[in-house]
Amino acid sequence: MPDTVGTDFRHRDAERRVLGTLEFVLDHKVEGMVHAKAVRSPLPHARVVAVHTEDALAMPGVIAVLTGQDLTANPDIDPCFGKPRADQPVLAIDKVRYAGDPVAIVVAETEHQAWEALPYVDVEYDELPYVVDAVQAARPGAPVVHDDRPDNNVATWRLRHGDCDSAMAKADRVYSDTYYSPPASHVPMEPMVCVAQWSEGQLEVWTSAQAPHAVRQGLEKVFGLPAGHARVHTLNVGGGYGAKGQVKIEPMVGFASLAVGRPVRMELSRDEVFQTIGKHATTVELTTGVMNDGTFVARRMHVNYNAGAYAVTSVVGAGQGLTRANGPYAIPNVAIDTVATYTNTVPCGPFRGAMTSQLAFAYESQIDDIARDLQMDPLALRRKNLLRETDVYPTGETLHDLHYDELLDDLAAAIDWTAPPAPAEPGRARGKGLGIIIKNTLTPSRSEAVVRLEADGTLRIFSSSVEMGQGANPTLAQIAADRLGVPVDRVALGFPDTAVTPFDTTTSSSRTTFSMGAAISSAAEDLQARLTALADELHGLGGMQLNHDDGQVTPAGRPEVRIAWTDLLEKAGLTELEGHGVFQTDYGITLMDPLDVKGPVSVHWHQGAAAAEVEVDLETGKVDVLRMHASCYAGRVVSPLRVEQQNQGCAVFGLGPTLFEELHYQDGTLSNPNLSDYMIPSIVDVPATITSTALESDDPQAELHGVGEMALPAVSPAVSNAIFAATGARITTLPLTPERVLQAIEEASTARGRTELGAQR
Repeated sequence: MPDTVGTDFRHRDAERRVLGTLEFVLDHKVEGMVHAKAVRSPLPHARVVAVHTEDALAMPGVIAVLTGQDLTANPDIDPCFGKPRADQPVLAIDKVRYAGDPVAIVVAETEHQAWEALPYVDVEYDELPYVVDAVQAARPGAPVVHDDRPDNNVATWRLRHGDCDSAMAKADRVYSDTYYSPPASHVPMEPMVCVAQWSEGQLEVWTSAQAPHAVRQGLEKVFGLPAGHARVHTLNVGGGYGAKGQVKIEPMVGFASLAVGRPVRMELSRDEVFQTIGKHATTVELTTGVMNDGTFVARRMHVNYNAGAYAVTSVVGAGQGLTRANGPYAIPNVAIDTVATYTNTVPCGPFRGAMTSQLAFAYESQIDDIARDLQMDPLALRRKNLLRETDVYPTGETLHDLHYDELLDDLAAAIDWTAPPAPAEPGRARGKGLGIIIKNTLTPSRSEAVVRLEADGTLRIFSSSVEMGQGANPTLAQIAADRLGVPVDRVALGFPDTAVTPFDTTTSSSRTTFSMGAAISSAAEDLQARLTALADELHGLGGMQLNHDDGQVTPAGRPEVRIAWTDLLEKAGLTELEGHGVFQTDYGITLMDPLDVKGPVSVHWHQGAAAAEVEVDLETGKVDVLRMHASCYAGRVVSPLRVEQQNQGCAVFGLGPTLFEELHYQDGTLSNPNLSDYMIPSIVDVPATITSTALESDDPQAELHGVGEMALPAVSPAVSNAIFAATGARITTLPLTPERVLQAIEEASTARGRTELGAQR
């Protein structure tokens, strides 16, 4: 059989995706289901004095109105969820902590009736002081979001390597800057949606989620259920980007179903999606010590991630940011502190390339500033300081399989780095920029898989990895087919169902191809070993070496003897045979002392890059991205087409937070939770030319690297550095709006004028 890894295998449901006939949880219905809608706080911070439900209960079709008091009245329910910190109530109990916090649930026969009844739930509030900025929230005297965290600290992580203070004092030059990335929204096209029903003390849900087993565990904790008594299904998921990781609306829907004794469905409106999860706004204070020849000798960073009102994943996320903050550079003396801070804003979680884009914008922007000051080529300055094979990372681990020199070569060739940009029209300027990043993947984590051979020859994979349009299913099918030596069309995958498909930590962090792929490979090996034992037992092959190819067993040296796998099953009286596989790591960031991070933190390191050429209108500040190149190291490529599509997706997705995506708060409340005022890239924003490269290893046994997020964090600094090259204007706050660009151009012009005047004097 020819290898299937390294070739393109089409989605089996490609036509249905294009035609819009694919079934999502959004389309799922259960007989007898009713509908739930949440009453949400209009205030960013307030005590809940009373919730009056009488008028709403009198509305047509309304079955129940549930409040935090109903929640706490049930002794079997733990009213709060979250991992590792359970700080988010299913419904507000004592107070609301952000505008959008759920206060009550209206359950009605139809969705329209539930909507109509929402305004009739009368909630009395006692307003409290609020804080939306994480830096202010970390200061003494700031409003306290959670009483048990009077300093609003969600998490603190610390990394020390070498002697940063001494090295900084000896550096020829020291550069200090502060960078800010605002809150943003994931905007998955399919909103959060969930259907829940109870039967004989067990809870079954269908939900649009990236981590079905994490949702199962969260529901079992909330409702005090034994392991396995919550069952979670997903279907196709219409986008996630981190928004649908962990637990979201499932406890609300499960509680509503328990209360009314019927299946309940909840679908969030677009503004509710904006109010459910967002990207961490981040302030990065960055100081780098440099010698006159461009050698980096010290780096000090303080990073404050705005967690929003609840911890969600910020405890671990701040630690992940810590290990990525240094960037892909060999800096011998490092002092990095990352914190996550509670504020009265929408809770925040992973956002494609979680915690990394904010850091890369800072350290890659500063490098170009340093290069300008040292009169060095920005690419050459990067190359001088790159992490390379066997270098020691600030965590203390020795790194291997690094390819940053090749990535820089690829960027230079793709963007014609040494050639000046084409001349721009009067009043416009052109420039080129680039960026490179390092990112760990979620470690520790666990993936389990089952590969089942059925009587008709079908090989069915049982996996809890979620298909979100990224191509997980065809990729995993290719890996299984390659390992088993069968055509891909013999391999079938279903949807995650936690009662049937084994445990997987999450479909995120670009880990599925590597981690679940390893579990499936292990399961395939186990299945082949069981088939080998059957063949030996049933055909008296005396322990001969047996080979497997195209669904058949062949004794070594006897090609004329071919025993079909299905014949083995039939002869053994079996209708199926299963192989089981597990991939698990026993080290990583969550097992370390957060105040003294040391040791290996990732099974491998993701390496990504991007380059851009832009044209800037000097009168308006408008930026046009003319071309963009996205690049990554992929180890072995499973599907060249899907890697190209992921890199292109990173380029387009990354342009949003780079150029215009930003959530605005007015009086503590989101003022643009909609797709009219919150802009995401459209076809008119896409550069005329987007190119892509996936660097591969020469080793046929090289690891598979997930590529879904790798190039994205490099997009913002690449564009920002291109603007800097074109205009000399440095913008340290995202997004790079025309107003900010124009202001930076004016400031740069003023600064140049002062410098020239000083030189004349």
